[in-house]
Parts: sequence; structure tokens; C-alpha cells
Amino acid sequence: MIIGIGVDIVDVERFKWMLRRTPATLERTLTPAETHDGSGRARSAESLAARFAAKEAVVKALGDVGELRPLECEVQTADSGRPVLRLLGKLKELSDELGITDWHVSLAHDGGQAIAYVIAERRE
Repeated sequence: MIIGIGVDIVDVERFKWMLRRTPATLERTLTPAETHDGSGRARSAESLAARFAAKEAVVKALGDVGELRPLECEVQTADSGRPVLRLLGKLKELSDELGITDWHVSLAHDGGQAIAYVIAERRE
């Protein structure tokens, strides 16, 4: 059963401008595993923006979570290459309270936009 769906879109140029204006934003919103790939190479701005969008989409799927805690949601990359979500702290507690058993996430970027689509599911 689907518990929630969230989608978010980020303008990549605006995201890059935000990071230039306030460089600490990167550390406050994305984990080292999100900013670098498995080989240690820095991810592109498009990839970072998509991961940022995923965090917003998770919050939308959960409903009102109060204060946004971006480091409590991490977009990891499975061995298959597909993105997977890991929740921590308050977001994990809320997910557990809602009985969410699976998270599905899709990331894309094109034409200066990055998008994330998230589905929260509970297996009956």
C-alpha cells in the first residue's frame, strides 16, 4: 500500500548559485557519501541537485515533519547503480510510526533541472 508520494524539482543554476553564496549549505544538506561517488570523485551539480530534491520529496511523502532535517535522509547508490534511501533520526522514527517498509526513489536531470520522485510503501 502506498503511504505517501513526494516529488521535487530543483533548478540546477539556482542550486549552484546557492552553493557559491553559502558554501556551508553543502555540508548542512548533503552527506559525504552524497557529494562523492563510490570512487571518491565529486558528483556533478546536477547529481547533487537531484539528491537535494530527493530529500524534499521524502518530506512531502511523509507529510508535516516540522523542521526539515536534510542530513537525516541520505540518498545512497546500490551496487546495481540505482538510488536508495536511508533515513535516520526523527525522519526514521516518523517513517517507522507510519509503518513504511519500503522507499522507492527515482532521480533525473536534464535541461538545467533536477527532479526526484519518491514513494513510501507499506507491505501488508
